[in-house]
Amino acid sequence: MKSKAPFESKQIRWAWISLLAAWFAIPSLSAADTNAPAAGTNAPVATAEPPLTPQEMFEGGKDLYSNWIDLSAGGFFTGGSKAQFQQRQQSRAGAFGGIEDFHYQASIATNTTLSVDGRAMFDNDDYKLRLDVTREKVGYLRVSYDEFRTWSNGDGGFDPPSNRWYPLAKDALALDRGEISFEGGLRLEKVPAVTFKYTHAFRDGEKSSTIWGATHPGGGPARGLSPSFYDIDERRDIFQLDATHRIMKTDVGLGLRYESGNLDNALKINQSPGEPVERKITDRTGTSYDLFNAHAFTETWIKTNLFFSSGFSFSDVDNNFSGSRIYGSDFDVGYVPSATDGAGYLGLNGGSQLREYVMDLNLLTLPWPKFSSALSLRVQKEDVDADAHGFETLSDNPATPFSDSSEHDLLDVRERLDLRYTGVTNWVFYGRGEWTQGDGNLKEIGGLVPVNGVGVAPIQRKTEDSRFFQKYSLGTTWYAARQITLDAGGYYKINHYDYDNLVDDTANDSPNRYPAYLVMQNFETYDGNVRLTLRPWRNVTLLSRYEFQSSTIHTKPDSSSGLGGVESSDMTSHIFAESISWSPWSRLYLQASLNYVLSETKTPASEFTRAILNAQNNYWTLNFSSGLVLDDKTTLNASYFYYRADNYQDNSTVGVPYGAGAEEHGVTATLIRRLSKRTQWTLRYGFFANHDETSGGHNDYTAHMVSSSLRIMF
Repeated sequence: MKSKAPFESKQIRWAWISLLAAWFAIPSLSAADTNAPAAGTNAPVATAEPPLTPQEMFEGGKDLYSNWIDLSAGGFFTGGSKAQFQQRQQSRAGAFGGIEDFHYQASIATNTTLSVDGRAMFDNDDYKLRLDVTREKVGYLRVSYDEFRTWSNGDGGFDPPSNRWYPLAKDALALDRGEISFEGGLRLEKVPAVTFKYTHAFRDGEKSSTIWGATHPGGGPARGLSPSFYDIDERRDIFQLDATHRIMKTDVGLGLRYESGNLDNALKINQSPGEPVERKITDRTGTSYDLFNAHAFTETWIKTNLFFSSGFSFSDVDNNFSGSRIYGSDFDVGYVPSATDGAGYLGLNGGSQLREYVMDLNLLTLPWPKFSSALSLRVQKEDVDADAHGFETLSDNPATPFSDSSEHDLLDVRERLDLRYTGVTNWVFYGRGEWTQGDGNLKEIGGLVPVNGVGVAPIQRKTEDSRFFQKYSLGTTWYAARQITLDAGGYYKINHYDYDNLVDDTANDSPNRYPAYLVMQNFETYDGNVRLTLRPWRNVTLLSRYEFQSSTIHTKPDSSSGLGGVESSDMTSHIFAESISWSPWSRLYLQASLNYVLSETKTPASEFTRAILNAQNNYWTLNFSSGLVLDDKTTLNASYFYYRADNYQDNSTVGVPYGAGAEEHGVTATLIRRLSKRTQWTLRYGFFANHDETSGGHNDYTAHMVSSSLRIMF
């Protein structure tokens, strides 16, 4: 019986609150007598204030409080894969708490406002602070700090034949991201508006990678299943200066940006764990760069029906990079030659430079009241050159020096035309055409060299390429009645690439034949969609949507290969979506949606070997949410989410299993109760479950979440 006491106590407590509320809501007899006019007098009768609306009752009356603090605490109780839970829910397992939200705003001087916003969830490493001082017609100063953590599952793969699973760690990998910025804006009348901002941004921690290492489960052939992860340490400093001003009918803007960065990252791979030839690979890359950008824009209403805008940008990026790929008994060790080492390198150093020019011109015309057209032109030019040198390593052979260089430039011109017509009652018609013509060339010299007769020779290539992109879109919206809206549209897109290999010293049947092996590729897509919105009753809305998409890839190799053109890929997708919103009465709303996707990718290779299967990407999702006003001070919200994909095909005996096989449930409930004019209490509960077939069930988890928060307004 002791377990019932808290519930009974809660019932008694709410009963007393209800009785007290009722008592104070009824005027006393003495008060009524005191306020009544004396008999025979003409004194006016006191009128009672109008009762509060339900919304005012929930919000604490007629008084509005613009400042608040939310104090929150809670936790997740998990079972199964902790790392997968952390990645999916983006939260650490266990308890969390702190200040969920804080806002304060006040006038500190004439026409001057101070605002402070913050957040500090300590155990989730989620922090935010923003200070803002604004003076009307003068400007503002702002300081902000934002830091948060993301989680990723670093586990490796699963081999069904041997039932081997390759985990990395119990907890997910954590990556902290953040930035601190100082910003000031000058907003004086009749002078240019000037804004300066400095930002320091960082990423620090670890992140999962799917570049898995080789291993030999059950002593069989090598499989890429061993886990790997990125060790990330990045810093960036950004300075921005922007000015805008209106000159007669034209808005003009100018801006400068300088950015410097230092990136020190490493991909760490555990090769063949638990085997005699186990090695740990540290593939480290370091980059320092300086970026300068200058940009400008104009916007002008030439006439009431003619608008013109333009933009220009110039960027210059200088990079210096370094790196190494070292095998050892542990990560981050020095280079020591070993007969069990694969191909690597050390002492990599080099640099690159990018110059980019971009120009945009846009013209909007309204020649007739019901017709508009917009024409835009974009020109982009890039020039890139790079060089590098270092030492290649293999097994216990002496390190061999290598060097390489490359040059690349491109010119792209894109045109776009948008048309819109509303001259037919209850109809809207629109169309769009986009065209991009581009040319470029790539020159490559050098590269890795054979070590002790093993490996490929350096390359000499010069390739010119041209591309032509086209996309045509049409659509219409028909307002058939107040309760019926129909949208229909689609597009056709084709991206065509041609390659002219002027210099190529590699044979087209060698392992080093790309990209000179190809002379043509195009990507073609047809897409059509229709959407129907129905409102059969005032409180019911139905939305139905269907989309069909078909894409193909055509590839043609060099004639010297002896092969002809082929349709290398065929992708077909059907997307069905249905949603309904229903408010049966003023205190209740219900919303539900269903999405079903049928998608398949076919390749010619799947007709000749079971090692490569047609890729299936079929799945469906279900979402449901509802809200119920229990009384004038209490609201209950509930939601449910379901996901299912059944495309996993276990062909691990001959190839790599592909396709998703997963099932996921999520249930949440939130109770919000107004305790007083200045306080509001929230209670949340959630249940989450996940089953992953591709990992052999090792990534399955269940989780319960309970949290509570108290909002104090002032």
